Amino acid sequence: QTFFAARKNMRTFASVLGSAAAVANPFLEQETTPKFTKLEPKYLTPAVDQLLDDMKSNFAKLEEKLSSVDSPDYEDVLPEVERIRSPMEYTWGVAGHLNGVKNGEELREAYEASQPNVVQSFTAFSQSKALYDALVKVQEGWSDDDECSFKEQQKRRAVENSIKGMKLGGVGLEGADKERFNEIRLRLAELSTKFSNNVLDVTKEYAMTVDDASKLEGVPASAKAMWAQAHEQFLKKDDPEATVDPEVGPYRITLDGPSYVATLSHVPDRDIREKVYKAYLTKASEADGDKNNVVLIEEILKLKLESSKILGFDNFAEQSLSSKMAPSVDSVRELTDLIAAKAGPAAYKELEEITAYAQSKDETVGEKLSPWDVTFWSERYKEEKYAVTEEELRPYFALPAVLDGMFGLVERIFNVEVKAADGEVEVWNEDVSFYNVYDKATEKHIASFFLDPYSRPADKRGGAWMDVCIQKSEAMNRDIPVAYLTCNGSPPVGDKPSLMTFREVETLFHEFGHGLQHMLTDAEVGDVSGINGVEWDAVELPSQFMENWCYDKPTIYGFAKHYETGEPLPEELFEKLKQQKTFSAGLMAMRQLYFGALDMELHANFDPSGEETIFDVQKRVAAKYQPHNLPIPEDRFLCSFSHIFAGGYAAGYYSYKWAEVMSADAFGAFEDVGLDNEEKVREVGMKFRQTVLSLGGGVPPSEVFKSFRGRDPSPDALLRHNDLE
Repeated sequence: QTFFAARKNMRTFASVLGSAAAVANPFLEQETTPKFTKLEPKYLTPAVDQLLDDMKSNFAKLEEKLSSVDSPDYEDVLPEVERIRSPMEYTWGVAGHLNGVKNGEELREAYEASQPNVVQSFTAFSQSKALYDALVKVQEGWSDDDECSFKEQQKRRAVENSIKGMKLGGVGLEGADKERFNEIRLRLAELSTKFSNNVLDVTKEYAMTVDDASKLEGVPASAKAMWAQAHEQFLKKDDPEATVDPEVGPYRITLDGPSYVATLSHVPDRDIREKVYKAYLTKASEADGDKNNVVLIEEILKLKLESSKILGFDNFAEQSLSSKMAPSVDSVRELTDLIAAKAGPAAYKELEEITAYAQSKDETVGEKLSPWDVTFWSERYKEEKYAVTEEELRPYFALPAVLDGMFGLVERIFNVEVKAADGEVEVWNEDVSFYNVYDKATEKHIASFFLDPYSRPADKRGGAWMDVCIQKSEAMNRDIPVAYLTCNGSPPVGDKPSLMTFREVETLFHEFGHGLQHMLTDAEVGDVSGINGVEWDAVELPSQFMENWCYDKPTIYGFAKHYETGEPLPEELFEKLKQQKTFSAGLMAMRQLYFGALDMELHANFDPSGEETIFDVQKRVAAKYQPHNLPIPEDRFLCSFSHIFAGGYAAGYYSYKWAEVMSADAFGAFEDVGLDNEEKVREVGMKFRQTVLSLGGGVPPSEVFKSFRGRDPSPDALLRHNDLE
């Protein structure tokens, strides 16, 4: 799973004018990208304290000014608010980024110490009567003219979103309700951080040492080298001269993404697979003492329900959907069940085929595969069915070549050029690279991004995400947006570059899609530029759209070259790669639908104070969407479901499928003109850039899609792409 971590209150650059003492604090230096080599945890609290004081003082002055104006102008309201908030948002955004990619005890303590004050201070904006009244007056002063300029559209959307956000932020509350609502807000922020830290800590603490190399017979050399290197690094803590032979071991298996996936996919020893599977599935649960997320989930769900009821909603799902494209819980369920009706029978058939294959190869396999067996035998079946293995493909997917190919694609279809710019700015780890993006038509530098591609289980949380470093904003006089792109891919081993699995290639394209919407925006109103202001169930459109290009021949052959010989990917391997695309499509679709339905059930219908437990709900939902592969009794997957308990996807995980309908349909526009018709592909690509990628949150996503496709989205392309028609 990929994880998209963009916050609602997007950060942007700000110029902080202060004393020499202020400049000495690197968290206050905001004229360029962050000074990562100087950003020590000890500087965070003083910086936050100073910025909060300035923000409160400046906002109080603005409130006083707004209260005395009968007919405020737009320029006197939101741009002023943005200028007041941005310095604090920028610094807090950098701190949050470091918490995800360079986590440590000191930073945690500083972050958690400042978090309550930060939450309280931003709550003051959302609950300001003076600001709310001014925004309403601004909105009432506009005519109903539908034919307004894009600039005017941005302003209207920003005001509309702000009014809606303030209502959800408690601007209409008084007395005890307001006090309790704010208490809950503080506590939820604390619980979210604690949840994430628990998952990271338990993941970091677990390791299985395999001394017997025979137990890894047949495992790809890349996986053995990864585990041998992990054990070598562990030994070097006590003996700097220690070395481990990848052919002999010992091997250190961990729970970070590349290690876990390799174990379930390739280790022939069932006992090892079972132990690692159960360790992964029980992360941060009852057995982990003070890192038990069960109690946190229960409190999170209770508090979200309580705060939603204070706002007048029946449940948190209703509140969540009030600011999304999906009109209701029922509409989400309808789409889920429409896809499930096609994917469910396919999933049963696929699992039956995998099971029959396993039984034909191993007489000890019973009537039903255990969960830790499914991935292993699925991989063996796929390898035999298509006569290609993941290991055969990896040498053709070296990260440097994949990046070149991905950049070549966007140059071809979006007319932008990406150039390496390492050394121009400071980075937080030697793995991190930096790039500038140029518009080819004007040769203008229009954006930049950081890329942190590899897994680092010691201090980096799992998953993959895009986040904002610098927001494009006219109010802040910033016209070059900067993104963070973070993955947890296979790191280089020895003198070999990172040789990626195909899924890791897709993940990189996915996150780059998010980055493109942030970087190629034409919107200049900070609240709606890039991904800011885009409804949550539409944000996955550009990211999932980009994944489709991983099966496009010109794109693949733009990077699929053997890292040692330079030979292109053999034609027959590419054909097999395309054939594999829909392998287990039913199982994968049902898995995503299950996650989305479980999330929605917990936030729409579950009573956290009732007798039913969260795991009872999980079993109930699984019975409908995973009847072919029910969870085991020990399953505690929810305890590491960070998307909904520590991210922005609560009552929103369905967004992946909702947006996938749009992304598949959008790619269908390229298929309609013929993917081999280079001129037409470029033409459609520029239209995609000028609509989906450039309009940001300045135009409602339904209108953006219509501008690109000429009609509302249809699920037909999604079902066709997955052979589920």
